[in-house]
Amino acid sequence: MNRAARVAAHAKLNLLLDVHDRRDDGYHDIATWFVRLALGDDVVVRVRPGGRSIDCRGADVGPPERNLALRAADAYAQASGWPAGFAIEVDKRIPVGGGLGGGSADAAAVLRALDALAPEPLGSRRLAEVGGRLGSDVPYLVSPHPAAFALGRGEQLVALPSLGEKPVALVCPPFGVATADAYAWLDADRAAAGWRMTASGYGNFRAWTTAPATVRNDLEAPVSRRHPEIARYIQALRDAGARSAGMSGSGSTVFGVFDAAPDAEMLARAVLAPVVMTHTLARIDPVRLMD
Repeated sequence: MNRAARVAAHAKLNLLLDVHDRRDDGYHDIATWFVRLALGDDVVVRVRPGGRSIDCRGADVGPPERNLALRAADAYAQASGWPAGFAIEVDKRIPVGGGLGGGSADAAAVLRALDALAPEPLGSRRLAEVGGRLGSDVPYLVSPHPAAFALGRGEQLVALPSLGEKPVALVCPPFGVATADAYAWLDADRAAAGWRMTASGYGNFRAWTTAPATVRNDLEAPVSRRHPEIARYIQALRDAGARSAGMSGSGSTVFGVFDAAPDAEMLARAVLAPVVMTHTLARIDPVRLMD
C-alpha cells in the first residue's frame, strides 16, 4: 500500500466574480467563473500510524493550527475515520493574500492526496462536501475541472470548457488583502449607497471559451479605493496587450490573460512590482503516488 502522495496545488483566477447578498451564516452567495493556473504549490502528504504535523516552506502562512492544509487533513480524518496520523509538506509558490486561492489550493491538494491513498476513498462528491466546510474556493480546487462556473458559496459547480494554455501575467503587489476585509469593505460601500440586489444574467455560460474583454469583479472597486495601485496595474496590463485584465478574487494580485506572452521584465518596470508569468491549464495534474 502506498504511504505518500504528491500533488500540484494549482492557483485559480476569477474571470468573473459577482457578489450577491450576505447570508445568515455570514458568507455571501457568489457567481464566479473559475480557471486554473499552472502556478502552484508542491504538496506531499505522508500517512503514518500516529502524530499530525505540517511543514510549510517559502512563505509565512501563520500558525500551523490555522493552516488550511492541516485543517483539511483533520477534516478528512474526521469524515472517514482514517488516517490515524499524517505529515504534510508544502512548498509555497502561490503568493499569500493575493486572491489566487493558495490556502484553499493546498487544502484541496491534501484532500485529493488522502483520497488517493485511502483504503476506502470518500469519492469526489464527499470530498467537495468536506472541502466546502473549509472555504468557498475548495470545492472547485478539489474538482477535476480546469474551468467551472460556480454559484452559492462556490460549491455549486458546472464544468466549463478549458481556455487552453493561455499566457498569464500576474502582478504581485507588496501588500496582501484579507478576504474578510475585502467583503467588509464591499458591504460598507453597499450599505452607504443603499444597494439592493438585482437579477444578474450570465447567458449561455457553457459557451464561454475565451477570456472576457472586461473582468467583472464586485470586490475590485472597494479594494482599489483602499489600494489605488490596483487600477494602475490593470491599465498597465491592458497597455501591454492583455485581452483580459483584472483583480483575482479579493486581491491583491492583478492578472492579464494574453494571446502571446508579454516581456515580463518590461512589464515589471512599468508596474514597479514583481511580475510572475504562468498560463491557464488545459487539464489538472493527477495525484502521484509514492512509496
